[in-house]
Amino acid sequence: MTVAVNDPLNVSAVDDLRLILGSAIFRVVCPKVTIEAAINSVFERQDMSRETTQGLANDDTDDLAGLEEATDLLHDTEDAPVRREVSTIIRRAISEKASDIHIEPFEDRVSVRFRVDGSLREVRTIPKKYQANVTTRIKILGKLNIAESRIPQDGRISLRVGGRDCDVRVSALPTKFGERIVMRILDKSSGVRELATMGMPERIFKGFESLIHSKHGIVLVTGPTGSGKTSTLASSLMHINKPDVNIITVEDPVEVALPGVGQVEVNEKAGLTFAAGLRSILRQDPDVVLIGEIRDSETAQIAVQAAMTGHLVLSTLHTNDTASSVTRLADLGVEPFQITTTVLGVLAVRLMKRVCLTCRELTTHTPEELSLLGLTPERVVGKKLYKARPNGCSACKNLGYSGRAGIYELLVFDDAIRQQIVKSVDGAALRKIAMTRGMTTLRDSAAERFLNGETTLDEALHKTQVDE
Repeated sequence: MTVAVNDPLNVSAVDDLRLILGSAIFRVVCPKVTIEAAINSVFERQDMSRETTQGLANDDTDDLAGLEEATDLLHDTEDAPVRREVSTIIRRAISEKASDIHIEPFEDRVSVRFRVDGSLREVRTIPKKYQANVTTRIKILGKLNIAESRIPQDGRISLRVGGRDCDVRVSALPTKFGERIVMRILDKSSGVRELATMGMPERIFKGFESLIHSKHGIVLVTGPTGSGKTSTLASSLMHINKPDVNIITVEDPVEVALPGVGQVEVNEKAGLTFAAGLRSILRQDPDVVLIGEIRDSETAQIAVQAAMTGHLVLSTLHTNDTASSVTRLADLGVEPFQITTTVLGVLAVRLMKRVCLTCRELTTHTPEELSLLGLTPERVVGKKLYKARPNGCSACKNLGYSGRAGIYELLVFDDAIRQQIVKSVDGAALRKIAMTRGMTTLRDSAAERFLNGETTLDEALHKTQVDE
């Protein structure tokens, strides 16, 4: 490829171009002003082209508006298939409601997988010869450094597909066979569900609703990544959001836009951490503060102080159940007396796959199998129990499951719980006391879903392994 340069001795720039374009570079010397004029001419033609195609904005074939606006170095017609391939992958993932796209290089192929309803499945493979161009295309869209492939990088794409606004977080990770790309899709058009429609059992809903209407204290939502913590907190904030309530959040990143709520996004490169953001928020006269996650002891201590000074603090922890959140807080340096005086309660959340209503099959289970879920044969009398069809059907894309439902566990800190915490922050002991006092566990919640024909025994057990 022939490239016009104004400095023929700039060897590093030529090396970068050779790496990006994958071809030999032949240099011709040209005045800088001439090169700049040529660049401006290209962008003017692009602007005219965009104006000409404005009338096609409603056409689905125009698809990813954000991708079209992104800087694109692959102008050659031979790379048009690569642009279409990337566009098709992202568009298909959004249409199938995938939460993540995985593009994974191996020795002889590149695998494309979607995470739908919490499960990964391969949707296609890309020929190895196109790997570099596909990776470069995605890095360009995500505004990553395309000349750097030795270190992890993160970026973001904003786009609009079929009238839906989406953000795509891009993560590039160097591996033995090339850069592995993962794209997390955040659908900004999906809105926030009403808290009452989240599927909580009535007893848990009323208890949790009471907690988030408190004037001060800490309310925690806990669970692993992808368990529904963010959605639950977003619905909680909108449930208590009123003109006379000042709500401010600090998140990493801001995933859901909440009308009437001040949302601050963490920017660690600029020094805006959870702790720094929280300190500033407390000077903004908030009534309710949401911390996206309590990750370190500094953030935990500021959250405790905020609760002690009359603020309601909502946040998340990465723990398996409600009781272990107490142990986690202690590990972060929060003293038992601070936990008992500030924490109001903890809600554990999971998302469990629903069995496909179109192809589910009736089944039976032995008493031993039922006991694993805490059920007796008498409890299932008259109930229709289902299993997933092994190969599913067209309605569930041959998975046997379609959609997800929430299961919940709520630990309210009453006097008995607080007394136990003062004695010991052992999660197992705390859990036993809570269960003797009638706490509905994640496994209890999953059992109800199973008895209602919404899921299978295998899925219920898989999502509630914490209950031993």
